[in-house]
Formats: sequence, structure tokens, C-alpha cells
Amino acid sequence: MDVIWICIAALLGVIAGAAGGYFYRKNNHERKIGRTEEYARNLLEDAQRRAEEKKKEVLLGAKEEVLRLKTELDHEIRERRGEAQRTERRLLQREETMDKKMDNLEAREEALNKKHEDLQRLTDEAEALHARQQTELEHVAQMTQDEARQVLMSRVQKDAYHDAAALVRDIESRAKEEADKKARNIIALAIQKCASDHVAETTVSVVNLPNEDMKGRIIGREGRNIRTLETATGVDLIIDDTPEAVIVSSFDPVRREVARMALEKLIQDGRIHPARIEELVEKSRKEVDNQIREAGEQAVFETNMHGIHHELVKLLGRMRYRTSYGQNVLKHSIEVSHLAGLMAAELGADITLAKRAGLLHDIGKAVDHEAEGTHVSLGGELARKYRESPEVVHCILAHHNDIEPQTIEAVLVQAADAISAARPGARRESLESYIKRLDKLEEISNSFAGVEKSYAIQSGREVRIVVKPEDVNDAGTLILAKEIVKRIEKEMEYPGQIKVNVIRETRATEYAK
Repeated sequence: MDVIWICIAALLGVIAGAAGGYFYRKNNHERKIGRTEEYARNLLEDAQRRAEEKKKEVLLGAKEEVLRLKTELDHEIRERRGEAQRTERRLLQREETMDKKMDNLEAREEALNKKHEDLQRLTDEAEALHARQQTELEHVAQMTQDEARQVLMSRVQKDAYHDAAALVRDIESRAKEEADKKARNIIALAIQKCASDHVAETTVSVVNLPNEDMKGRIIGREGRNIRTLETATGVDLIIDDTPEAVIVSSFDPVRREVARMALEKLIQDGRIHPARIEELVEKSRKEVDNQIREAGEQAVFETNMHGIHHELVKLLGRMRYRTSYGQNVLKHSIEVSHLAGLMAAELGADITLAKRAGLLHDIGKAVDHEAEGTHVSLGGELARKYRESPEVVHCILAHHNDIEPQTIEAVLVQAADAISAARPGARRESLESYIKRLDKLEEISNSFAGVEKSYAIQSGREVRIVVKPEDVNDAGTLILAKEIVKRIEKEMEYPGQIKVNVIRETRATEYAK
């Protein structure tokens, strides 16, 4: 029983303690809340006080800024007003000045009008006086104004013609001196660096025999050996009274060379019969083909022009057996290549292009006896066919002026071709054609009015013309020389160039008695 009361008492004690603790905490919390509210009220009041102070400061600053801006605006307005007043005063002054100028201009205009009227009156009087003078002059001179003008223009024209001819002669003389000097230096240098030998070749080859009996063996029984050899090679064998020699004749130098080699092999071998002839002809043809290829390769090597199509190289080799006026065409082409390259180096042109075009410029001569057309057109077609550059093709087509040269390299190939062909001993021509060319040269020169006599000299490389001084004046000699040159270029064919000299001289002869 006591235990129950003790438990109840303990429970009541616990409840009483809990209640006391609750009320204590509640009072303590309320005191904290009161203090916090009071602190918040103090902060709010302090913030409101500071905001009021800040507001007053901002309002005061704004009022000061407004006052400052107003002061600046008033100052700017005063300055602009002053500037406007000054501008107005200047405008008024200018207006007054313009009024004065207008008054002066009106006065000057009136004075000018008066002067113009006086000038017009004087002009009318002068024209009337000029008309009277002109009438009197025409009456005195017995010549109208148009006739006098014509006479004066004719005299002026003659004087101008004479002065122009003299000026042209002087300019051409100076230009020729400079050009000739420069050209001579370049050509001399090129020729000095390239001194090729030339050997005259013909359309026949001579084969020496060991004895006269060999002629009969070559002819064979009933001529079967010589017929077989002529049929196999396409040449003519001439066996005449020439001692210990047989002549091989053909327009085709390759065939002639094959026949010559085959005949020499037959003579050395001693066995001359149709089967052996055909065998040695075929062998000789292969050897000639090899020589042609080697000659072409040697030409390419000498000129350092690699990259040429092998067919063009073979055609170059064929030119070893081709001649033009007795000049070996392959040697001529090699020399033209060297000359064109040397001149291109002196002038700053394309050396490789000039040398390549110089080497191939006569390539058409390797096939001109097999195809229709000139060697120039055939050469251009071959160069295009084997993919040479358009510049090289142009140089080939222009080297005989079939087309107008458009590049300096084409002109250089022309010049190199002329130099190689015109060199003394490089070419030869028959006596008959040579004499015909000289006669034609003098005939053309004598056909012009005023020519007294003409002489072809320097193997036809120069023509000297003497004119009648009473028919041709000094200025006319220049024109006559140009006309003769044009006629020669139009009507004649000649290697190199021809110099035309027109000479005019007056001689007075008297005898003392």
C-alpha cells in the first residue's frame, strides 16, 4: 500500500516538475520574442531615419545638378545668340558688298557693250577694207584666191616632202647604224661560237673498183646482176668509160647510200649474183637505218635537246643524206640550232625554244620527196603530229615567212637559217641559175625611171644603181631604193639578202684652152 502511494507521489512529482518546466520555458521564450520584436523595431526606426537622411541628400544633389545644368544652358544660349548676331552682321556686310559689286558689274557691262559695238564697227570696216585689198591683189596678180592658195600649198607640200624625206633618211641612217652595229656584234659572236664545216654533196656517189674486170662481173650475164641491184635499191648504176669506177645515181640519198654500201660489200666479197645481191642490199639497208638513227641521236645530243619524239629523231637522221644547194641539211639544222640559241642568249629570249625550233625547222625536208606540200607545211604537220609545242610549230611555219612571225624566237630562227645558208661556201647553185639571177637583178633595177645603169656585184648579194641626177633628186633616191627592194622581194628568189645601193652624183666638166 505504501509502495502505491510512493509511486503515486513520484508520478505527481514528475508531472509537477514537467508542468513547472513547461511554464518556465514558455516564459523564457516569450521574453526572447519580446526582445527580438523590440530589436526589429529599433532596426526599422534606424533604417527609416537613414532613408530620410539619404533622401534629403539625393534631393539636395539633384537640385544642385539642375542648377548647374541650367547655368550651363543659359551660358550656351548666350553664346549661340552672340554667334547668331555676329553671323547676321557678316551677312549684312556681304549683302552690302554684293550690292556694290552688282552696281560695278552693271557699269562694266554697259562699258563692254559700248566697246563691243565699237569693235563690231571696226571689224566691219576691216572686212570691207580686206575685201577691197583682196580684189585689188587679185587684179594685180591676175590670180584668184583659190589659185594662190593652191600654188602656196603646192610649194609647202614640196618643201614638206623634201624635209620629210631628209628626216626619214636621217632617222633611218641613225637607226640602221645602231641596229647594224648591234646585229653585227650578236651575229659575229654567234658565228664565232659556232663554226661548222660544210661539205658540198651531189646526187651521185662514186664507187671505186679494184680493176676493170669488176665492171663485167657487176653487169653479170645478160645484165642480170645490175638489173637485180637496180631493182632492189631503186637507183641507177652508170658504168661507162671512167676507169675503175662505177657511178651510183639517185635523187633519194638514202637509196643511193644503201646501193653504195651494198656494191662495196659485193666487191669486197667477190661473190656477185642475184641472191647475194639481195642479201647484202637488205643488210646494207639495216645498217643505213642504224646510221640514220645514230645520226639523229647524235644531233639531239650535240644540241642538248632531249625529249624529242623518237620518230622525229629518226627523221633528223634521214636529213644526214639530204642536201640543199649542196649543203648537208642535218649539219645545217644543227648549226641553225646553235646560232638561234646563242642569239637568244644575247637578247634574253627563250634559249631552249630557239634551239629546239632551229633543230626541227627543216624537218619537212626529210619527207618532202614522199608527200605533197612544201617542207615548211610538212614540217609543221610533223611537229604537231609528234606533240611539239605550239611555239615550236609556229617557228617552223614562219622560218620562210609562210606566216608572219609572232615571237622573237621565230625571228631568231629565221635569222639563224639565213646566216647558215648565206655563209660563204655553205651553199652552191648551178652556173645557169646563178647567171639568170644576176640578169634578173639588173633587169629589175633598169626598169625604173631615172636609172642610168646598174651593176650586180658581190656574187649577186649587192646591186649598185646609178641614177640620172636631173631626173632623180636626193630625196628620190631613198624612195627609189625602197621601191626596188620591194620589187626584188616580190619577183625573185635568192639566198640570204641583197643590198641595194642607189648612187646620185653630178659632174661638171670644162676644158681650159
